[in-house]
Amino acid sequence: MSRKASFAETIRRGEDRGQANHGWLKTSHSFSFADYYDALHMGFGALRVINEDFVEPGYGFGMHAHRDMEIITLVLSGQLHHEDSMGHSSTIGPYEVQRITAGTGMRHSEFNNGALSTHLLQIWIEPNVRGVAPSYAQKKLPPGFARGRLGLIASADEHAPLVTMRQDAKMYLGAIHGPEGIVYNLDQSRMAYVHVIKGNIEVNGHLLRAGDALKTSSPHLVLARGEEAEVLLFDLAQS
Repeated sequence: MSRKASFAETIRRGEDRGQANHGWLKTSHSFSFADYYDALHMGFGALRVINEDFVEPGYGFGMHAHRDMEIITLVLSGQLHHEDSMGHSSTIGPYEVQRITAGTGMRHSEFNNGALSTHLLQIWIEPNVRGVAPSYAQKKLPPGFARGRLGLIASADEHAPLVTMRQDAKMYLGAIHGPEGIVYNLDQSRMAYVHVIKGNIEVNGHLLRAGDALKTSSPHLVLARGEEAEVLLFDLAQS
């Protein structure tokens, strides 16, 4: 059977994600996480976590441990102050990306030390190499980085524009509005996960809104008719 005849596309609406409201933290889990468990949503290939968090001023996550995970945080608004056992102390602002390779183990804390609520996405990707030394990277997205295109945020390529990760995966950000459109081609053994950050957009003819996601193994992804839309696109090895 040809790939064209066998590819599958699945939509998951934002309101169907795992939801929690702790007062200081409102969070939506795309995949099983913490107290939210759904056997049908344990991850997608190496993509294990997409959490959308709103953190109130003066609150955050105390020192906690990670091991053997690639953790990518994208702050959308507000700020997040980070400290870790590797000696890093920094504040992540809007459209800055942080990558932690947890490796053999590290501890960190994350707090909103600003005056406004912080809106962020945290992504976990399972590494293809375990037991490496922990490492840290933080980069600011350049102006126009994703305007009308897919800007590569993270990949295994050491020449990636922003940050590297230890997995055969690519993570893109796209910002699409009006007549702008993007066509993304997937290789034979790949699959894609598209998560809408904000706005509305059509992906392969499906109307998606903020929080919605599309899983696909289609050889072509067409992103069009965006209304102030921002999306994350993950290109992953088929599992």
